Amino acid sequence: EDILLVPCHAYNDYWHRVPLYEGLAAGCASTEADIWLGKLPNGEDELFVGHTSKSLTYSRTLRSLYLNPLDDILTHQQVNSPVNLNTSSNALQPLLDTTSPVGVFSMSPNTTLVLLLDFKTSGDNTWSTVLTQLDDMRSHNWLTTWTPTKGVVQRPLTIVATGEAPFDSIIANETYRDIFYDAPLTSLPLDTGYNVNNSYYASTSLSNAIGKTRSSKLSANQKGKITRQVQRAGELGLKSRYWDTPAWPVGWRNRVWESLIELGADVLNVDDLTAAARWDWQMCVVGGINICNS
Repeated sequence: EDILLVPCHAYNDYWHRVPLYEGLAAGCASTEADIWLGKLPNGEDELFVGHTSKSLTYSRTLRSLYLNPLDDILTHQQVNSPVNLNTSSNALQPLLDTTSPVGVFSMSPNTTLVLLLDFKTSGDNTWSTVLTQLDDMRSHNWLTTWTPTKGVVQRPLTIVATGEAPFDSIIANETYRDIFYDAPLTSLPLDTGYNVNNSYYASTSLSNAIGKTRSSKLSANQKGKITRQVQRAGELGLKSRYWDTPAWPVGWRNRVWESLIELGADVLNVDDLTAAARWDWQMCVVGGINICNS
């Protein structure tokens, strides 16, 4: 309730004290989970969430941290959203509209939440396990889809795959897709195979895109590169995203964020959700200390 959206992506979201919810509370309409295919004690395949294989635990899975909570949130939203109130009688009755479900943000019910799945394990088994675990979302009609007849139909949840995700598997189904790709932003020729039918983001690390940032002020050459990359992604209907941006000093980080947004980048990767929620890059004084000049 009463959450204002800002153009942020909750990077390494699972590191936060309350994964998923903290990013949503900050107004980020995009979140990320690193997923690893492994085995439960009973031998069943499971998708575990963590930054490295050594950090994985049985209790932290894609279902427990993301899919099940999102299912609860979206179910609640359909029943309680004023968009879906049935006014055919004197008393307002909740109407579950499975053809046009509302999203997770009450203040912006038509906004889709992007769940970026960073595949840390490759292979057909990882892909098939992801497909299976999305079955409940699929049955509720909550996933953004593509079909040849309708094109892309946006729904409350958009699944995007990155890392070791197999692009060939995404495009193999020529009649239906509900997982989209994170295309390489710096490798988008005009005749690219990446487009809105199979991809959602176009991403790259900032250093890979423009080289090292040696100060908070980007050079004219660096700004030109970003502008061209963002424009090319936009021509293909993809949203541009830069990761591995400077984290410290805070003032340096904030000015790089500001430059990226001014140059047209669609989404900022953020670890500091409090700063993202404030969206005030000029707030430099904390406890009487100017941290922007540190």
